[in-house]
Amino acid sequence: MKKIAVLTSGGDSPGMNAAIRSVVRKSIFEGYEVYGVYQGFQGLINDNIEKLELGDVGDIIQRGGTKLFSARCPEFIDAGVRQKGLDNLQKYGIDSLVVIGGDGSYRGAQRLNEEGIKTIGVPGTIDNDINGTDFTIGFDTALNTVVDAVDRIRDTATSHERTFIIEVMGRDAGDLALWAGLAGGAETILIPEAAADIKAVAERIETGMNRGKKHSIIIVAEGVMSAQECGVELRKYINVDTRESVLGHMQRGGKPTGNDRVLASRLGALAVDLLKDGISGCAVGIENNKLVETKFDKIFEERHQIDRALYKLSQELSI
Repeated sequence: MKKIAVLTSGGDSPGMNAAIRSVVRKSIFEGYEVYGVYQGFQGLINDNIEKLELGDVGDIIQRGGTKLFSARCPEFIDAGVRQKGLDNLQKYGIDSLVVIGGDGSYRGAQRLNEEGIKTIGVPGTIDNDINGTDFTIGFDTALNTVVDAVDRIRDTATSHERTFIIEVMGRDAGDLALWAGLAGGAETILIPEAAADIKAVAERIETGMNRGKKHSIIIVAEGVMSAQECGVELRKYINVDTRESVLGHMQRGGKPTGNDRVLASRLGALAVDLLKDGISGCAVGIENNKLVETKFDKIFEERHQIDRALYKLSQELSI
């Protein structure tokens, strides 16, 4: 009997549990045994592997986080360390693995695939920064979390006639800041993919104040600068009363949206189908609402790009 394992790695994202559930139940539906690896690649090294049954993934589709837990494992890059994981998989007779995570997780999955374990990646990250898919699992939920926070903060910004600077996640990718800024009506969006011109931001705020505008919302991705740093830089050019809010890890938590649950279910099932068909060394995704698979090598060829049209629109609407 074919045996498939599944693990989650890197930062958690809402919808990972839905993806785990999909992999487990689709595997069992196809007549395979399925195993869960706890604590990601670290658990693979430590032999923290258990067989999963249908009931083990019951009532998790609506939960944030990951039932299988997650852990950083930078030492997995070492071939000797990876061999421990390979030996553990061999001990259980597992020859196929589904890795749910982001770019770093994909790189670990690619190494395992090259070393004989048929591996499929499933995109799970709130940053939406993986090539080969329009959307990643968890992005929609995080987006709605940020937008809700922006809406609440705007009420206070309006009441006290202040400029609020909201820091969101996105070390190297600005999708979350861009989409949340556009959806939340932010006057300024600062993302890693575009040079931050604080003087221009100050001029835009001053122009608004001159026509009677009493408050502003600035959204800054953490990869650009901190909210506090942004406030300091802004006050070099304009005398404005600012308040800073750092949303932090609340962006990763909470019940996944319906969109994320459906996306996770579709991608998890597709991963199993590909392994069933003998396809591996790739990641699943969705492009133009169609399920696709992309080889790891192609995914790593270039850095993920934001939608420049959205960024241009956000600037046009923030006048």
